[in-house]
Amino acid sequence: MTFLMISTFYPPYSFGGDAVFLHRLCNQLAQDGHYVHVFHCMDAYRLLAGNAAPEPCRNHANVTVHPFQSGVGSLSPLLTQQTGRAAFKGAYIRKLLQEHDIDVIHYHNMSLIGVTALRIGEAVKFYTMHEHWLICPMHILWKYNSRVCSRRNCISCQLVGRRPVQWWRYTALLKRHLAAVDMFISPGRFTMSKHSEFGLDLPMVHLPYFLSENQPASQSGLDQQLTRHGPYFLFAGRLEKIKGLQDVIPVFRDHAQYTLLVAGSGSYESELRKHAAGAANIVFLGRIPFDRLAAYYAAAIATIVPSVCYEVFPMILVESFARRTPVIVNNLGSLPEIVAESRGGLTYHSPAELAACLVLLHSDPAKRDQLGRNGYQCYCERWSPEPHMTQYFNLIDQAKTTHHV
Repeated sequence: MTFLMISTFYPPYSFGGDAVFLHRLCNQLAQDGHYVHVFHCMDAYRLLAGNAAPEPCRNHANVTVHPFQSGVGSLSPLLTQQTGRAAFKGAYIRKLLQEHDIDVIHYHNMSLIGVTALRIGEAVKFYTMHEHWLICPMHILWKYNSRVCSRRNCISCQLVGRRPVQWWRYTALLKRHLAAVDMFISPGRFTMSKHSEFGLDLPMVHLPYFLSENQPASQSGLDQQLTRHGPYFLFAGRLEKIKGLQDVIPVFRDHAQYTLLVAGSGSYESELRKHAAGAANIVFLGRIPFDRLAAYYAAAIATIVPSVCYEVFPMILVESFARRTPVIVNNLGSLPEIVAESRGGLTYHSPAELAACLVLLHSDPAKRDQLGRNGYQCYCERWSPEPHMTQYFNLIDQAKTTHHV
């Protein structure tokens, strides 16, 4: 089969986990003998990242990447953000469809591609809801840059967040073009419920992300470093306020007998370092490449995921499970549903409960190992490539029976 993936970002010209998963999906399809074309917007990347050169990213020979450059630079994504239309991009997408016999069009991050692109083409169409962008102009239901959103005040929220108001969201444009999509894929059940709660009646199905089984774990030069830290808990991810590390640091300050390693970087890093100043048991490692990060997962007592926003399906959990390491998660969004499904970790509601989780897993290695085995088993059965691709192609067959042009 031949696929066309459409997304604002694609590695290496990308920022978040949605693009990382898209790269993984494209290359798994290619490895399985299919052909994949990827359309992404270089104008959007350069608008947000400037001219910084990212690290190279490899693709399978069956993956062909089509980076779009309009010739008008940032005007293209800015017009899309303000109008919801595929400014300058629609003709390029139509040309791709004319040149290639596409069986499935799969949409991903469409924020700076435009919802009008959803009506282009006649193939079976999927849309993966990597974020909450369909119901939130700020993407993540993070209200006033301070708390999760339970009731819409979108105009004032955009103004507080210093985003231009998207007036097109108050027209029929979104609803009309969403009708062209055959199936909306949600990595998390919680995300499905939020889209329904906020008024979108869509044909949604649940299909979690997957992690490739052959991801390497580079141990080179790490043994001595990991041993030096002794038994430790791990935080891995972007250092942003929404990730909740600021709520974890005080717990480790109060329980200095436990070590916390922090792998990652981000705009909130300097503030977090201030919170942790003087705490010798809190160690900032900086950004760790994924192949080396796997070794940190494997040696950790547990991975802590303290997000204070509505995560869709954080791959950090699956990455930890793949190394037989349990997780400790904040009781919010999709995090508790993943822990309940996997039986691979603990959930906390307060700093006191987080501290109790640390004590339990540090003092009871058997409990820690059992949770790690549970998580690994669930990873193999549900979040590895084979079960994901089986479900993915079942959804394609299902969509074909209801597809209408």
